[in-house]
Amino acid sequence: MKRSLKSSTLKPRKTPAQSRSIETVSVILEAAARVLEERGFDGYTTNAVAERAGVSVGSLYQYFPNKDALTVALIDRETAELMAKAKAIDEESHFRRGMESVIHTAVMHQMKRPKLARLIDFEEQRLRMGSRVASVSRLVQRSIMRLLECDDAPRVDNEHIAAFDLLAIIKGIVDGAGERKERDAEALEARVRRAVFGYLSAG
Repeated sequence: MKRSLKSSTLKPRKTPAQSRSIETVSVILEAAARVLEERGFDGYTTNAVAERAGVSVGSLYQYFPNKDALTVALIDRETAELMAKAKAIDEESHFRRGMESVIHTAVMHQMKRPKLARLIDFEEQRLRMGSRVASVSRLVQRSIMRLLECDDAPRVDNEHIAAFDLLAIIKGIVDGAGERKERDAEALEARVRRAVFGYLSAG
């Protein structure tokens, strides 16, 4: 039987308000990311994170009640960065430039810290954080739909379906590259561009 995860155990113990506390949490989260990258799940413990961050385990527990809560906060940090980039794309007024930004953002999010990206993908599923992931996908899909309405966009029969297809193409190729531990971002981006613009020019 799978152990259920109570939402209360995944929330931070307290939210930092002062600049010093905010900086401490930032240091702890970056330490968590580096421990995950360097040691994987087996070495990912609160003791290891606290040591890497240069704080006591007690200080870490002041903010995060357990390792899962720490992981959720790390995922939220990465998701917030991706959301900010997606919102910037939503303001683009040229189709080609906008789609290339979508592709570049997806590739670089995967390739900037590839091992961390793969481990976080696994943890998102284990911790049942699908709603957070879905919110990013909805934003990107909405941005693609809006780009398809630009004057320079190719004509499609159904913009809603096309946006879903394009997002699936991008996500499928990028996620697959991550699973294969590819490191050549330029080559990956070129493949995704061919797939995306090939889809739009077909038929």
